[in-house]
Amino acid sequence: MYDSVKLEKGMYHLANRSFTQALEAADPSAQYAGTELGALDAYERQLKRFGIRVSGADCDCVEKFFTTTESAVLFPEFVRRAIKKGMEESILPELTAASSGVKASACKGFSIDETDGAYSTATAEGVSLKKTVITESDAIPLDKYGRLISASYETIRQQRIDVFAVMLRAVGHKLAGAIAGKALAVLKAAVTPVQAASSTLAYGDLANLYGQFSDYDLTTVIASPANVAAILAMTEMRDRTLDAQGQVRLPFGAKLLKDASLDNKTVIGISRDFALACITGSDLLLESDRLIDCQLDRIAVSVRIGFQPLMDGAAAAIKIGS
Repeated sequence: MYDSVKLEKGMYHLANRSFTQALEAADPSAQYAGTELGALDAYERQLKRFGIRVSGADCDCVEKFFTTTESAVLFPEFVRRAIKKGMEESILPELTAASSGVKASACKGFSIDETDGAYSTATAEGVSLKKTVITESDAIPLDKYGRLISASYETIRQQRIDVFAVMLRAVGHKLAGAIAGKALAVLKAAVTPVQAASSTLAYGDLANLYGQFSDYDLTTVIASPANVAAILAMTEMRDRTLDAQGQVRLPFGAKLLKDASLDNKTVIGISRDFALACITGSDLLLESDRLIDCQLDRIAVSVRIGFQPLMDGAAAAIKIGS
């Protein structure tokens, strides 16, 4: 049962297994199906075991994690989850069609050649089918993104856990924003932009962007905050309201997202399911031993990540001005 699991910091250093996976192996969630604990994962059951309340009116302070040597083992995973949640709240998940992981600082990409013939060309009896040729391309570098958070134990011990989590989520959100900037730079480099009709963005330019997608659907439009404001001020957007997920959609259905890493001369459109792949060389890493031992002079968090453009025609861009 969850209240008899032996917690030790070595659980963070198991080969090919995360801390949460180690907990799940020791305390499988399947055995709690249909019970009041069924909605919790193995880590959340450990929080319950030690009475650590991470939200709500009775939320504990950070020092509650360090009541015992075993409960202290839960703190690094709390930090990781809070930062990870902030990353997931960014636009980064909206940009990628697929994600994969490798154990390296770079990985081989691929390229697709479909110049042998159009899909619409019928194949006569006895004639070879038209080819789609997939070949290996240059290595994709997996850049390291990270942040060093300076915070002594004495500084944060009396902070409410939920307030401290907001700080960590903000770090994750901004870190993901920097990574999203890299993703957009990869997309921008992979396409030849269409020129806007004038020096200012107009709805006709957005319609032209929509028209660049023949094989795929335009699902997402990403622009700088200034260009998003200009789009929202367009007459064609006057009657638009937020969708069920609280997001703005253009009249032709595409989501409208803003990203501060884009300059005011570029608007990017993608078919989310076909435009870009994300490759990670590591999950979110942090110094678990230092956090467990209360030596909170710093929290170092980092991730290795890169991006691969996928299908031709699944991304396009507008260039505004010269």
